[in-house]
Amino acid sequence: MTTAIATRRELLALAAAFALLPPARAQGSYPTRPLQLTHGFGAGGNADIVSRLLAQKMQDGLGQPMVVEIKSGAGGLIATDFVAKARPDGYNLAMLTGAHTVSAALRRKLPYDPVNDFAFVSTVTSFPFVIAVRAEHKARDLAELLASARQAPGQVSFTSVGVGSTQHMVGELLGVSAGAKLLHVPYRGGGAPVQAVIGGDVDILADTLTVATPHIQSGRLRALAVTSAQAWPSMPELPTVASVLPGFEIRSWLGLAAPRGTPGPVVDLLAAQVRSALEAPGVGAALAALGSEPAPSSPARMKAMVEQEIRRWSEVVAKAGIPPQ
Repeated sequence: MTTAIATRRELLALAAAFALLPPARAQGSYPTRPLQLTHGFGAGGNADIVSRLLAQKMQDGLGQPMVVEIKSGAGGLIATDFVAKARPDGYNLAMLTGAHTVSAALRRKLPYDPVNDFAFVSTVTSFPFVIAVRAEHKARDLAELLASARQAPGQVSFTSVGVGSTQHMVGELLGVSAGAKLLHVPYRGGGAPVQAVIGGDVDILADTLTVATPHIQSGRLRALAVTSAQAWPSMPELPTVASVLPGFEIRSWLGLAAPRGTPGPVVDLLAAQVRSALEAPGVGAALAALGSEPAPSSPARMKAMVEQEIRRWSEVVAKAGIPPQ
């Protein structure tokens, strides 16, 4: 009897001590092997840099390596589809971008359900876009640019990294909100959109601060406005689009997701590790250099955001008269 009582006390003490361990250790059975974080965009781009930064910090907390895998193509659909169909055990994760909700709004058919085929974990970063023109452009501010677009429907052009990209939607929403018909001139990504604006082939660049800032600083582009609701910290002197078009706000995002059916405790653990990673020293500064900021969330909040963004972009597609892809 004495031995049994002692054993029970020891077990209770052990359980109490175990509960005080960090979450990654408390799970015990997860993770026991490396995790894979997949994204569908080019090496060295925003999604890739953030994925590698996050993976490095999260693996410290999880106690297992997190390997970043690129499966590029089809605007990120190949990577997203791969994770949607992966085993829901917490070892295959996707770094989604704002293009996830744009594709859902624009494409007739996707190989996955953009909401129900995923266990959303947490948003990771949030960032605005900048509206810019070449330095020699005649429009000196956004109000003047939009006035000229209203006077010449379809004559003022904007560029993007492709039909269905978030940049495409930024330009369309800008036109719809201003009551102007802008001409979309898509490119296949890379530096082509920026060079098209600098060279005078296209009027407007709507892109991330990561892409535009070096050319703004060199004097080849002139920034007119930022799409965040308030001035952005790295360019505090730059007006917002909302100062000309009240209520206008666009922030894109990166976020972590797992396949549908991933156990709730695993999802919660991953969400906690995302938050810890984003709070680690130096991470905020690294993201600021990319023109973004940390934006951790709960799984429920990320899912609600995705649903809201799909509705929003669906309305833009309808109002702009963009044919389904």
